[in-house]
Amino acid sequence: MSEDAGQRGHFSPESAVWWIARESVLMLGGGYALLMQAAHPLVAAGIVAHSSFRESPWRRLAGTMNAIYTVVYGTRAEADRAAARVRTIHAGVRGSIPEHRGLYPAGTCYAAREPRLLLWVHGTLVDTALVMHETFVRPLKEEEREAFYEDMKLVAKLFGTPASVIPGTFSDFQAYRRERLASGEIVVTDAAREVAETVLRPPLPLALRPALEALGLLTAGLLPESLREQYDLRWDRARAALLAASAQALRRAVLPLLPDIVRTVGPERRARDRRMLPFDPLTAFAR
Repeated sequence: MSEDAGQRGHFSPESAVWWIARESVLMLGGGYALLMQAAHPLVAAGIVAHSSFRESPWRRLAGTMNAIYTVVYGTRAEADRAAARVRTIHAGVRGSIPEHRGLYPAGTCYAAREPRLLLWVHGTLVDTALVMHETFVRPLKEEEREAFYEDMKLVAKLFGTPASVIPGTFSDFQAYRRERLASGEIVVTDAAREVAETVLRPPLPLALRPALEALGLLTAGLLPESLREQYDLRWDRARAALLAASAQALRRAVLPLLPDIVRTVGPERRARDRRMLPFDPLTAFAR
């Protein structure tokens, strides 16, 4: 049955962002995404001052991901409403830093709608999705990375990032990321460490501690070495070997056996139901 025009979205099931973002395992990269975002001093200041991260450290990321899933898998009307809500929230996030942080002197103003900050946060989401997919699902071909990046450029623009600041190609994006990390602008401040402490070491029942330790291992392993050291996250050959073995086991032995309801995110399943399409696991494992 063909999909009614009113039910069509910005992306089709053949879009790279559709079949990459649907993997539930990508959500395990949430700690990495949050710590990369907070490594920008002005982003960290905004998180600390304008979110309830201390009481609910994952709420901000969950809201962002829900908006992205709606843009990717919802109808155009649903996607546009979700994007408008994000832009409205961004409009209220503004302030100034009370003391010198990294390259920014005391009194430097920030605003969530500032193009540089929008691009940095967006870039962390692009990077997290690709790193997690290649680590736990399968390696991607260069043309697949490029296609995903092109799709995510539209997501960025819907959320308010001006096209003029978005790197044109995936190669340009990689260069942008390297330049930011090398510039001294991306540095872990006390505000970022507060975010990391809340995300990686929240008070939890004893039974949940192993899961928290696994999240910490993954987050530390994915971070650039310089930021890992600034966040004071332990890393050595044994931890690297453990992460590599765990990723290989999940990729080869666990993920292929997971039922659709566990493996894929709910918004993608509902979008498939709307289009009356089956889940095709070969899409994710095609070489």
